[in-house]
Amino acid sequence: MRPEPTGSVTLIGARAAPENEPETPPMDTAASPLTFRDATDADVDEIVALIESAYRGESSRAGWTTEADILQGRRTDPQGVLEVVKAPESRLLTVERDGGIVACCQLEHRGAHAYFGMFAVSPVLQGGGLGKAIIAEAERQAREAWGVTEMHMTVISVREDLIAWYERRGYRRTGEMTPFPYGDERFGIPQRDDLRFELLVKPLV
Repeated sequence: MRPEPTGSVTLIGARAAPENEPETPPMDTAASPLTFRDATDADVDEIVALIESAYRGESSRAGWTTEADILQGRRTDPQGVLEVVKAPESRLLTVERDGGIVACCQLEHRGAHAYFGMFAVSPVLQGGGLGKAIIAEAERQAREAWGVTEMHMTVISVREDLIAWYERRGYRRTGEMTPFPYGDERFGIPQRDDLRFELLVKPLV
């Protein structure tokens, strides 16, 4: 399976996280609680819309995880999301508030480590500490469900602000790169010729 770029603050993520803004603003304690559950087939269209809104097009500019300046076109599609939902060693974790899906992330069991991907947070909720809470819960669930000792993810290497956010969460850059699938418009239409995925790793012990 090709590495899936993570994305939104990240829970993957109102706007935020770059260095000149508060790193982890307090979450609104008056807000409704979050509910975590595994996605079903019925969630696919809502999840696709969430991921697209977090990364592509003008709507994504409401948050800081937008890829609109480096990639156009789609980031995923219903078939790709459904494959993650159905995969035997994979979970697509949805995060709900007030009955609507506000974030999601993929967890995939890969032997001694888990892979974290397909991370998206509604752009209007990014920057309020939601991403930090979600990634911590994802790590906890992966550790308890599978006994894994590391979490791996891949991030587009030019996304320095996003990588720095993950580093503050305990992930380290490995320098291990994989190519971006140029020519495959299922993953977007690149606006520059230097895109690659870098592997980030975090111990979970």
